[in-house]
Amino acid sequence: MLYSDNNNDKISSQIELMLIHNYRLTTAEILYHMPDHPILLQSYIWQDLDLAPEFPVLKKFLRFWQRELEGKLHSVMVASSEIIKPSGFRAVDIEFYLHGYT
Repeated sequence: MLYSDNNNDKISSQIELMLIHNYRLTTAEILYHMPDHPILLQSYIWQDLDLAPEFPVLKKFLRFWQRELEGKLHSVMVASSEIIKPSGFRAVDIEFYLHGYT
């Protein structure tokens, strides 16, 4: 993800990723074995903008997890949704007037 010290730049680059590069809000539920009690599973929720269906940002995070963290991965469930999409259009067949103004 593209970040800078200026919050407006961060928002601009996120919007650019969504509009131009088709990045989507991606959420992953990561189940992993607790390091001290490997029989127990713990859940971790991860969320970021990512490019479906390859998910390079998520894959980079999972490689970091496997390399640097002690909890062995059990499974990952992924959901992805476009944040910015064309709005729906619906025709209206009726008009309401309040207080007699037209």
